[in-house]
Amino acid sequence: MTSGPADEGQVPGYQAGDTERMAGERRKNRARGPFERDRARVLHSSALRRLAAKTQVVQPGVSDFPRTRLTHSLECAQIGRELGQALGCDPDLVEAACLSHDLGHPPFGHNGERALDEAAAACGGFEGNAQSLRLLVRLEGKVIDPEGRSAGLNLTRATLDATVKYPWRRGEGGDTHKFNCYPDDTEVFEWLREGAPAGRTCFEAQVMDWSDDVAYSVHDVEDALHAGLVRMAALRSPVERAEVVRVAAASYCSAEPAELDEVFTDLLAAPVWPAEFTGDVASLAALKNLTSEFIGRFCRAAEGATRAVHGPGRLTRYGADLIVPRRALLECALLKAVAAHFVMSREEALAYQVEERRTVTELVEALWKGAPGELDPQFAEAFTAAEDDAAALRAVVDQVASLSDTSATALHSRLLG
Repeated sequence: MTSGPADEGQVPGYQAGDTERMAGERRKNRARGPFERDRARVLHSSALRRLAAKTQVVQPGVSDFPRTRLTHSLECAQIGRELGQALGCDPDLVEAACLSHDLGHPPFGHNGERALDEAAAACGGFEGNAQSLRLLVRLEGKVIDPEGRSAGLNLTRATLDATVKYPWRRGEGGDTHKFNCYPDDTEVFEWLREGAPAGRTCFEAQVMDWSDDVAYSVHDVEDALHAGLVRMAALRSPVERAEVVRVAAASYCSAEPAELDEVFTDLLAAPVWPAEFTGDVASLAALKNLTSEFIGRFCRAAEGATRAVHGPGRLTRYGADLIVPRRALLECALLKAVAAHFVMSREEALAYQVEERRTVTELVEALWKGAPGELDPQFAEAFTAAEDDAAALRAVVDQVASLSDTSATALHSRLLG
């Protein structure tokens, strides 16, 4: 693989190798820096647009208020840009990473991800983070390298590295099932990780990851309160609170229930919680104030703790680690557990999750049988050029992963009635 020349100007806090691209390009606009170009490419990508019709927590289409993957990504980017800039990162780089972090999510969110992982077992499985990288370096049509291969959006090394939350291949990350690279994307993965410490994420990726946690933990609760799925009376119920603590301990952190219960009690005692949400202007303002206060609380906690350890100045790449205080981590875990308990564990939600998994599984089977004719041209080309069944299946999986919730449902209806 040949890298593009680092001819885009020096960026404070970054080295020449950080601005290299996989494929050389003629620079079109010298007024823009390399990371500004990266941000613009992600913002204009078709993969980002498709997130508008992909599930966040409350299903798209239920009302106009709940977040989709797109609005979540935009809010994550705003949080990450400000936090990263406060700590000395290039803000465009962090924003590009935040905008990219959910690109690989298939239809129906994590539920669809599980179904697609099972359907893709013969070609190495499926993982949303690995799919995000695949989109950025291969599937998005922007730059073709001298050998005639797609270089995807051809982002800089530093921006690509900032999107990597799990810097290993499947089976290399210890006891986690998460990974960021499929076997056939190894070449570009090794290129972007050149010089990086094994198993360690860069500082910008850590900022992106915390911004993601902050955005979805706070906003999912806001959406749930607005939808009437969470009520303040339920949060004050000892029985419901105990269940939230149980979910947080089981799924989102390693703390003991007694510690989580204490943190949850203090969190709910914060004066920013609305007395109740009724939908009038005053309660809408109170709800928005709640989200603003908690986002600020979590970002200030990370910024202050990180500066206390690393001091002033620019913190970039592998020169520092983001420090998030334990208290903030536990509060964030509890907010995630609120959404998990009151929204995702409802009988209604569990019922449509079964249907969503069936839709994904049957789409893979139907497209495999109908390939290449039933595939979009981009994926039909990859299917036809595949050297073996595994590579052909990956082309089918790429097609299904690209679908939104609405287009997956429509395609399933067309193919299977």
